Amino acid sequence: MSRMVGTVSRGIRTPIIRSGDDLVEIVTSSLLEAAGDDGFSLRDRDVVAMTEAIVARAQGNYASVDEIAGDVRAKLGGGTVGVVFPILSRNRFAICLRGIAKGAKKIVLMLSYPSDEVGNHLVSLDAVDEQGVDPYRDVLTLEKYRELFGYEKHPFTGVDYVAYYQELIEDCGAEVEILFANDPRAILPYTKDVLCCDIHTRHRTKRMLKNAGAERVFGLDEIMNCGVNGSGYNEKYGLLGSNKSTEDQVKLFPRDCQDLVEAIQKKLHEKTGRHVEVMVYGDGAFKDPVGKIWELADPVVSPAYTAGLEGTPNELKLKYLADNDFAHLSGEALKEAIKDRIHKKDGDLVGQMVSEGTTPRRLTDLIGSLCDLTSGSGDKGTPVVLIQGYFDNYTTE
Repeated sequence: MSRMVGTVSRGIRTPIIRSGDDLVEIVTSSLLEAAGDDGFSLRDRDVVAMTEAIVARAQGNYASVDEIAGDVRAKLGGGTVGVVFPILSRNRFAICLRGIAKGAKKIVLMLSYPSDEVGNHLVSLDAVDEQGVDPYRDVLTLEKYRELFGYEKHPFTGVDYVAYYQELIEDCGAEVEILFANDPRAILPYTKDVLCCDIHTRHRTKRMLKNAGAERVFGLDEIMNCGVNGSGYNEKYGLLGSNKSTEDQVKLFPRDCQDLVEAIQKKLHEKTGRHVEVMVYGDGAFKDPVGKIWELADPVVSPAYTAGLEGTPNELKLKYLADNDFAHLSGEALKEAIKDRIHKKDGDLVGQMVSEGTTPRRLTDLIGSLCDLTSGSGDKGTPVVLIQGYFDNYTTE
């Protein structure tokens, strides 16, 4: 008969990862030890995933505040720098801002409102409406913002990010001027040298600024995209995806991950005879319906994955079949009819009504989100996740 258990996600504990550690050996041995302890075994098409954090740590992919400052100064001139559309985060952006401020004489900080790109709100949209402000057109000075909205604190962190970022810049020895706008071109009357700090809209922001006459325009993906005095770097994403490591250092998004996932896949096949898929994951891609925060502060969910994770799901909607094509059936007859339809389904169901309502997202984004929720971001100690049965369906024995 068909298996009664579908997808299972397990967090796998590992040793604390340090720079220079052999992740191929650690991930493989930790997984096999967990299997022995918990009484499960690997199957073909299982997914083994590891957090980007342990990959970057093993690589020693770090950069200091002073190294960031040196790169900013070299690329943007060290004078007045516009910092456009940063996210509101002590962990993700504040330490990067310290480096940026140390690399300039003055920072013109332009915050999007009522929220940042990933949903952290400075003020509520209702408050904006009540004050008659048009966030698509109106550019607010700090004084006007305070007059209209006062001193709002983030509901989860209790931080007034406007004051926090202002004090941080000043503590680094730079002057600061703060604006609130949603059109990046609003920065240009203040400076023509701009650092675009948005994540997923960065290409549009840079294009708009360049077309409007900005002189030096860079994104966070172009800061620390090569080593500075022997530092870490990420040639594709720069500072995007970085996290605070210490008060003076960031851990960058990992680089050169493809060889790693393929080596782990090969090692597990040698040890178990099973062909598993392997991926590196960062933030999941989901939104908190209460806090309105969109989780994806990394540039991508997965920077590297084995070939079997390419693509999107190709699934039938069982409730559609049960309520429409086979509404006249029940019990064993219904079960067999649905199983037969699954066996005969097309290789590409895109656009067919029978797949309507299935999740039209990439496999790596879906699986990475599941992994992020499984491993958490605190003290669980499970930076490796094993997912079994993800590619099963109703017919799987």
